[in-house]
Amino acid sequence: MSQRPEAAGPVGTVGLPPEPAELPPAPEAPASTADLGRTASRGAGITLAGQGIRILLQFASVTVLARLLSPRDYGLLAVGLVMVGVGEVLRDMGLSVAAVRSPELTDRQRDGLFWLNAAAGLLLAGIVVCAAGPIATAFAEPELEPIARVLALTFVLNGLAAQYRAGLSRDLRFGGLATTEVSAQLVSFAVAVVAAVLGAGYWALVAQQLAQGVVTLLAVVLLGRWLPRLPRRGAGLRPFLRFGAGISGTQLVYYLGNNLDNISLGLWAGPHALGIYSRGFQLLMSPLNQVRSPATGVAVPVLARIQDDLTRSGEYLKRSQLALGFTLVPALAVVAGASVPVVHLVLGDRWAAVAPVLALLAVAGSAQTLAYVGNWVYLSRGLSGALLRYTLVSLVLSAVCIAVGSRFGVVGVAAGYASAALLEWPLSLWWLSRITVIPVRALLLGALRIMGCAVVAGTACFLVSEAAGTWPAVPRILAGALAALAVYGAAVLHPRIRRDLLGVLAWGRQMVGR
Repeated sequence: MSQRPEAAGPVGTVGLPPEPAELPPAPEAPASTADLGRTASRGAGITLAGQGIRILLQFASVTVLARLLSPRDYGLLAVGLVMVGVGEVLRDMGLSVAAVRSPELTDRQRDGLFWLNAAAGLLLAGIVVCAAGPIATAFAEPELEPIARVLALTFVLNGLAAQYRAGLSRDLRFGGLATTEVSAQLVSFAVAVVAAVLGAGYWALVAQQLAQGVVTLLAVVLLGRWLPRLPRRGAGLRPFLRFGAGISGTQLVYYLGNNLDNISLGLWAGPHALGIYSRGFQLLMSPLNQVRSPATGVAVPVLARIQDDLTRSGEYLKRSQLALGFTLVPALAVVAGASVPVVHLVLGDRWAAVAPVLALLAVAGSAQTLAYVGNWVYLSRGLSGALLRYTLVSLVLSAVCIAVGSRFGVVGVAAGYASAALLEWPLSLWWLSRITVIPVRALLLGALRIMGCAVVAGTACFLVSEAAGTWPAVPRILAGALAALAVYGAAVLHPRIRRDLLGVLAWGRQMVGR
């Protein structure tokens, strides 16, 4: 599985661009608000069900492979995946988001976008193959050269699959996407375990990446039932390229900022330290993003349809933030409070150094989750230029925080990453409100209620878990989780929080309803 989240993340903007690169206006919203809400909720339910299965597979992968491979194996792959991630942003060129958001997509446009993504993937694969030697020299790790060259194949696979995935998302075929992702993860996990048992070392993790790419490509081609024709002139791709350029630039800057921790540890601390850090990141952030990222696939098409109705879009944003905040953030609070027994249970005794990293990353994940809905506004309203501007600011902020933290080793880097996330959350909403209309006050107050409950719950979990320090891992985690649950039970007595939770329950019923 990827060590990092998707390239575009919860960020804001800096200033109003002269002319945002936008696609044609979105189509009119459906006549019935209730119908749209049911469609969105149903799509979210299907997506989250698939992601739930993926999280279980991710958990199994982390648990099993951590006992078969070493921190150095994971550190080498993490460095390789940083390079792959940068190339993936450039390979996509923002065209997947552009295709999903466009109200109309002709056959000629879809053909042209397919060949652009495919050509970019092939070009980048060639560049990485040629640059593998210098990259390995820069990190003083000879093993990186063959790793980078083999991982370059993922550019070709993902380039071919990009517009198939975009087509499934445009058609709201969330069930097909979920099936594809689960199948790819299951097969790749099996491949990695077999290879690790046979003594392949870090090559087991490389094989896992390639297997996932192959299965995903085959699945989306079968589901899409579409064969691209040769590209032709006059297809009308310029609006897609303008919009995609802004998105791609934003994703690249955000990705670099979000991987400064990996780059810093890889260059100055070595693969072993990076392996420790990456285990914490994969144990927490990868499952978290498997829930959050598909929510973007559901939210952006819906918000694009209702972008001219500020009241409806504002309500959607508020309810989405509460739904994410009161489902994901409590879980993160428990992980932060019970990080020591969680690491002992999942990874084993030799990975004890991961515990403080995991706790700090849970704090970062909470802040990022609260800011997530802001990113949907940029994407759905075509504000790609504005998104790029703020992302540059966030890159500087992340660099400063991580640079300061890196003086204190792996835990310091994690603390810097968490500090940057906490600072970026309110800043992103404030800057977003300068260029478009969003319910800033309601979003901030809702987030404060979410965080207030989480801080108290996480503290209670930590105290109870530490008091039960001599117990086995599972009872310690359960005791801490019960303490956190008791905090939320008491919080329900507050009328405002009770209304929030009732709204989340209503949203959940819509997801499983017909």
